Amino acid sequence: MFTENYDPCYPDQPVVDRYLPVWAKLPAFAAKPAFIWADDDATSPRTALTYSQLDSAVDRMARSLLVTLRRGDAVLVLASPGLRLVKLLFACQRAGLTAVPVIPPDPARFGPAHAHLLRAVSQTKPSAAVADAGYIDAVTKTAAAVVSGGESSGRLAAMLSNLRWLAVDELEREGGADGQVGYAGCGPDDVYLIQYTSGATGVPKPVMVTAGSAAHNVRAARKAYDLCPSSVVVSWLPQYHDCGLMFLLLTVAAGATCVLASPAAFLRRPRLWLELVAEFAATCTPVPSFALPLVLRRGRGTEAHGRRPLELGRLRNLILINEPIYASSVAEFVRAFHRDGLRASSVSPSYGLAENCTFVSTAWRAASCSSDHLPSYMKLLPSARLSPPSSAAEIEIAVVDEETGEPVPDGVEGEVWVSSPSNASGYLGHPSATREAFCARVPGRAGGACFVRTGDRGVVIGQERFLYVVGRSADVLALDGAGRRGVHAHYVEAAAFGGAPDRLRGGCVAAFTTSTAWPLSKTEVAVVAEMQKGSGGGDHRELCDRVKEAVWREEGVRVGLVVLVDGGEVPKTTSGKLRRGAAREMLLAGKLRVVFEARYDDDDRTVAGVRGDEGEEKTGKSAAGWLAGGEGMEPDMGLALAFGSASRRLRLKSFL
Repeated sequence: MFTENYDPCYPDQPVVDRYLPVWAKLPAFAAKPAFIWADDDATSPRTALTYSQLDSAVDRMARSLLVTLRRGDAVLVLASPGLRLVKLLFACQRAGLTAVPVIPPDPARFGPAHAHLLRAVSQTKPSAAVADAGYIDAVTKTAAAVVSGGESSGRLAAMLSNLRWLAVDELEREGGADGQVGYAGCGPDDVYLIQYTSGATGVPKPVMVTAGSAAHNVRAARKAYDLCPSSVVVSWLPQYHDCGLMFLLLTVAAGATCVLASPAAFLRRPRLWLELVAEFAATCTPVPSFALPLVLRRGRGTEAHGRRPLELGRLRNLILINEPIYASSVAEFVRAFHRDGLRASSVSPSYGLAENCTFVSTAWRAASCSSDHLPSYMKLLPSARLSPPSSAAEIEIAVVDEETGEPVPDGVEGEVWVSSPSNASGYLGHPSATREAFCARVPGRAGGACFVRTGDRGVVIGQERFLYVVGRSADVLALDGAGRRGVHAHYVEAAAFGGAPDRLRGGCVAAFTTSTAWPLSKTEVAVVAEMQKGSGGGDHRELCDRVKEAVWREEGVRVGLVVLVDGGEVPKTTSGKLRRGAAREMLLAGKLRVVFEARYDDDDRTVAGVRGDEGEEKTGKSAAGWLAGGEGMEPDMGLALAFGSASRRLRLKSFL
């Protein structure tokens, strides 16, 4: 492809959709694939969408949307992952609509995904919903059939019945309004997207993203990752929000090509991700940090098992998101695939959040590609590099004292604040929360910029001023009454998993603190751990002991309760983040399907083991009772009390 006159900084557009007609009119880009759908192995057909085809489809769908909707209306986007969803998201921007993308839940089975859909409909009040024709039919039939089934399910059914439904299939075929002149879509200051926060530490909040902020965000990411028209991206991340959605915009802003697959395809066969990287000679791929150990466990096989060898030598950016990013996990992954061409210098740990349209910064720099190693601190890789204090950076990251807002010296942990043109406008319908999170100011700066309070804790280390994001403020485990000693929960979780990696599921261990009323009110650490499939027949008491001892050995933290559960029990967000607060609430409410529980006293002697096997004598009290107050328990109770705590209630499973 001839691009010698292409300047990656030109033509910058105020809205991402405006890049499409620019590329579509250039001979070198018109027939070039913008997106390729490759959702299975190499035997499945690959569907390509060129820049010319994408621009025409977006224009056609935008006009069709405006037949029944008005500029500025909110639209619930429930289309299935794929190229249709890509077209629809850009069409909403071109039509001047506010898109509310939501992962479409199963209409027939009410669960957590439906609760989020109910939240989105209630808060954004969409004028219409767009989905596949088959999904609309299923929703309509299910809503009509709902007579009972709970207040939430009935309310959601009523809301969905009252929505105006548009089939994305029809939008693709219809011509829409004729005679549209010029660009009638979003302006830079118009809210084009409602993007929900992950919900890892609380209820997901609706973030209002303007089209101009999103355009700035992807331009910043394009420069940081050194992307250009020759770049090839592979992504299986959800296209509805966060990094998955940002990379759709980033692809178009860079004039690059993006190969897409669904999260479900990756989970079915994790090696598919690396096979696509090799097949398309990808130069860039974003993945959550939990993907690396998952591939090592389930997708490490070689051609000896009938699989083709991988060629990963073209990869320049292995972008890692979802901090914390453990250096040991990354090093193990690089070692495993080094012979396939993977270079340590391609590792690009990055930092972002919904309140900043997603991307904030990365520790990777094109000029540093000759170096094979990033430094580490407290077992973690850095997520960003800060500009020198004297520079006037467009994107400013500050680490401050949470109470005063004063910047802390390098080497001191504090809350991470971000000031950037990419900052979103606030939370929809939450003015007080918006003021608290989006309007922070550093004391002593007259007329200074507003910062977003991220809720993340970080520390700046070294001459190059690497930023290490060490955890969330809400997830710090306070280990004494005055809160003088705190440990980030992920360190306890990593140590717990390391105590029994042969029997526990990686990334599926949640740690949190809770109070007990026996023998005295105190704060203790509880660990809830999912067991690997097929490992339920071992010695559960011994497994709990291994977890407790590993946490004490690695982190010096005494664990008061270990709870073993089946796979899929520990709640997560759609991007794979642990919902520790939700896990605690489920445990207290008795909603976890417990396999075995072990509680330890201050002298590390087991006080009670609580078994969840059906058919055993129900004696004593479960962990829910211990944590809720412990009434009914006596100090001299036996060491191993059986308790039937298996629950028939709905199992909370995450999308990833």
